[in-house]
Amino acid sequence: MGTVAFAGLDYAYPGTAARVLDQLDLDIGSGLVIVSGSSGSGKSTLLRVCNGLIPHFHGGRIGGSARVLGRDVLRTPTRELARDVGFVFQDPELQAVYPSVERDAAFGLENIGVAHAEMVRRVDDALQMCGIAHLRRRAVATLSGGERQRLALAGVLAMRPRLLVLDEPFSQLDPEGSGALLAALRAAVRAGTSALVAEHRHQLVVESADRWLAMSGGRVADSPPPPALPVALPHGRSQPAELSWRLHGVSAGHGRTPVLHDLELVGGEGEVVALVGANGSGKTTLLRTIAGLLAPLAGRVERRPGRIAYLPQNPSALLHRATVRSEIDWTLRRTRSAGDAGTVLEELGLGTVAGRDPRDLSSGQRQRAALACVLAGSPSLVLLDEPTRGMDEAARAALTAAVARVAERGGSVVVATHDQDLVAAVATRVVELREGAAREPVPLLAVSRSC
Repeated sequence: MGTVAFAGLDYAYPGTAARVLDQLDLDIGSGLVIVSGSSGSGKSTLLRVCNGLIPHFHGGRIGGSARVLGRDVLRTPTRELARDVGFVFQDPELQAVYPSVERDAAFGLENIGVAHAEMVRRVDDALQMCGIAHLRRRAVATLSGGERQRLALAGVLAMRPRLLVLDEPFSQLDPEGSGALLAALRAAVRAGTSALVAEHRHQLVVESADRWLAMSGGRVADSPPPPALPVALPHGRSQPAELSWRLHGVSAGHGRTPVLHDLELVGGEGEVVALVGANGSGKTTLLRTIAGLLAPLAGRVERRPGRIAYLPQNPSALLHRATVRSEIDWTLRRTRSAGDAGTVLEELGLGTVAGRDPRDLSSGQRQRAALACVLAGSPSLVLLDEPTRGMDEAARAALTAAVARVAERGGSVVVATHDQDLVAAVATRVVELREGAAREPVPLLAVSRSC
């Protein structure tokens, strides 16, 4: 019997009739195993069975057999599985417990009573493996999304699990972070750990995977790796007629410590500006400063009158109503905008989940729902922070089309992303943030080193 052995596994979430897992059979042994599939295909549900969150935390209806590391998942408490199954969620913002990086990385070890000296050694090793040893004294609240993702992985690696289960771990990582994660995974596998990873950014893992699985309709099967998609060529647009926003000598950061220094930047009507740069370079800080959510430490920000739409890295922060449709209707009402929620839903491929609770959706579907909420009502300035996080290829195509519609009607878009394919598909300008400064123009061939 393998590390993960499921036979005839059925599962439906509470209050729903549809089965997310449908007579699923799976046997996984050693190595690095990648699970691909469209948003909503059941990847996250499959992973959550591996550490007992399904069914012990989520509830619902489950049938069939599920064994992990020889234990019956249906009869083994999650706290026992957690000793040997290391799990990193899609939303690293929700995984931190302690306010400091070093203490948070040690949280799991504290829970299982590891001796202090051993704990220090393991935390040091894990932070080094994830490339964030230099952040050990930092407050978690000051980390970028990619840095939080690496911290979540470090906390899991410090536990030295027998099985690693990672849900979209590359979604917010720069090239350095992606390389560190792959190296850490391969080192863990060589040491005898098995790894099960759900990932949409196929090109990052295709050469490292020992086995590739495809998930569809609640079932999973062996599959060849998905083909690499061609990178779209940048599409030139005419010079903007008018400015939408401008930064005059802006310095910005958390507290009194600037991350960005003396920036002079502008964005025009009909422009799509891509912000690239390493994790922690200040992309989110810049977006929040442009939006007016973060006051500059020096300088001033000018914005054209009109509604500003901001998509944060964590889409769940925007979704609070009972259904996806009601979220969009609320935006339209509050902004006194013409338009129909149905049109927005169809444009972003959300028609089939319009009546669902956003919190019950997959990560990629939640990302699209949040995007639909901010784009409803024709905003004049759109700010998107890692918008392709958790998105499959169909959702990425819908996002690209939505950004193009905003620009074509004269809106201004600023996108912070590590997704070089998205940059090539939508950007009319690329700005790289590095060591507190902004550099442009950035040649397209250089984007892959910055994203």
